[in-house]
Parts: sequence; C-alpha cells; structure tokens
Amino acid sequence: MIDEVLDFRLLNDFQRDFPLCSAPFAELATRLGVAESAVLRVLEALRREGKVARVGAVFAPKRIGASTLAAMAVPPDKLAGVAEAVNRFPEVNHNYEREHRYNLWFVATAGSEGRLQAALGAIVQAAGYPLLRLPLLQEYHIDLGFSLDGKGEKPTPSRVRRQAFVPPKPLDEFERRLVMALQEGLPLFIRPFSVLASRVGCDESEVLGRIRRWCDEGIIKRFGVIVRHHELGYTANAMLVHDVPDEVVGDIGERLAREAGVSLCYQRPRVEPDWPYNLFCMIHGHARAEVGARIAELRARLHLGDYAHAILFSLTRFKQSGARYA
Repeated sequence: MIDEVLDFRLLNDFQRDFPLCSAPFAELATRLGVAESAVLRVLEALRREGKVARVGAVFAPKRIGASTLAAMAVPPDKLAGVAEAVNRFPEVNHNYEREHRYNLWFVATAGSEGRLQAALGAIVQAAGYPLLRLPLLQEYHIDLGFSLDGKGEKPTPSRVRRQAFVPPKPLDEFERRLVMALQEGLPLFIRPFSVLASRVGCDESEVLGRIRRWCDEGIIKRFGVIVRHHELGYTANAMLVHDVPDEVVGDIGERLAREAGVSLCYQRPRVEPDWPYNLFCMIHGHARAEVGARIAELRARLHLGDYAHAILFSLTRFKQSGARYA
C-alpha cells in the first residue's frame, strides 16, 4: 500500500516543479516522508514498467533547434513497413497511426533547420511516399502533463500568444553537450546533476545554473517526471483539427487551450488542397466514447459547429521517445 501511494505521488505530483538542487531525490524523499532509497527504487521500477519515460527536461518548441509535425498517406497494407522505416531515423520521436487518409503522423526534431530538412528528405526517400510538413506557427498550450487525480490546476496558457517569438540561437559547445546529456534524462543516482556535469565537462553548479536559467526563460517548458500516458490508462486520444479563419484563429485557440482535457493546442499551416485545417488540439481520455463526448461538448459550447473539422483517433503507437536536438 505504501508503494502504491508513493507510485501515485511520484507520477502525479512531480511532473513539473522538480527540485533543481544537488540532491533532488533526497528533497523529494523529505517532501514525501520516505527514504531517498525508496524514491530511487520506485522511480526505477516505474521506468522499467514504462510508466515513466524519464525524469528531466521538456524543451519548448522553436526555442532550440527545429521541429515539425509531418503526415503521410500510406496504403494500409504498407503502413507497418513504412512506419518501421520512419522509426529508424533518430530525428523521429513520435510516430502514430491515425484514422484518416493521412494515416501516419510523426514528429521530427533536429539541431537546426538545415538538418531537419535533410532528415525529412531522407525520410521521404526511405518511406517512398510524399509528406505534409506542418510546422508550429503559434502555440496556445503545449504541456502533456497529466493530473492523475483530476485535481491538478492546468497551467494557464493565456500569456503565450502575446509573447514575441524569439528565433532560436545556435547552441554553444557547453549548451550542446548539456542538451545531449539532458536528452537521456536524469540518472537515477543520489547526485544526478553531478553525473551530468561529469558528462558535460563542467561543475555541477554550472549545470544547475544553466537549467534554472532555461526554465526561467521558457526554453525548458517543464522539468520533472515525464510520464507515458498510454501506460497510465489514457489509452484513447484524438487529434481534433478545425479550419478556422486566420483572423480569429488566435482567439479560438486560446479558448480551446484553457479547456480541461485539452493537452495540446496550436496553429499549424494549411497545405491546400490536401490539408485545409489550421487549428489543432489533442484530447486524451480513458475510453474512445469519453473522448468523443468531450469533443462534441467542446464544439457545441465553444460554437465551433460552423467550422469544418476532422477527428483523428490514434490507432497504433509506433514510436514514442524524447526529442533529440543534439
């Protein structure tokens, strides 16, 4: 019973606001009233079970490197083979089958726009099918944290749209090495930041200082326990897309972003005539009927019925891993 409570607290309470100090797991243990060894043991068990992807940083899109959402229309009998070919590229970190003519959807990330373009060209050649490239234009809410008890307050996204976009600056050598180390997640040791510092070739204080600064600047969106939603019971998820006039897409996007159950919300470009939709959001739930009902309720209450839309439920998860910028 104690382990069940500890499992839940670690999964639910520390997806953000993780202690950035020399002995973070000892700090977690103090807050939870258990031994540091128990925290490390449970986190390692959750990682082996697939419920925790890693403990570490989630970088904000468009703040370092380059990334894009992409989609392919693949004949159903070829889908598994094409997905396998796409998965071989380290730039691909998420790859899903969805219900649509465009049935293969993946996210590709690279250290620069040039490297991303090169990777996408190689992916097209390996897969044998053209792709839609749908880069992020405007973020309204990107979090993918899950309140497992339903009581957690959703981080407010209201200020995001009003922030001026700052183009990513090239990483210096220290930053590149630190990003590489962070991509793997924190090592589950007593002094994890000291281990990272030895890998990067600097002092622990420099690592902690740079991570804190990146958090303050919004380059790191959150630092904490990164959970896998499917393994936690959120087995139904749908990408809801709308074709909204450009002059109102921001207002509608912000309204959607504030809604409970909307884990992602952003504007991406239309690609006419194949893809007419410009406003995307993701809704996760425990069952398909639950997600469908939530979408119907949202569309009715927010008066979205006049806008063309599509609902793309996820069918197969081919790949899910952390983004690799370096």
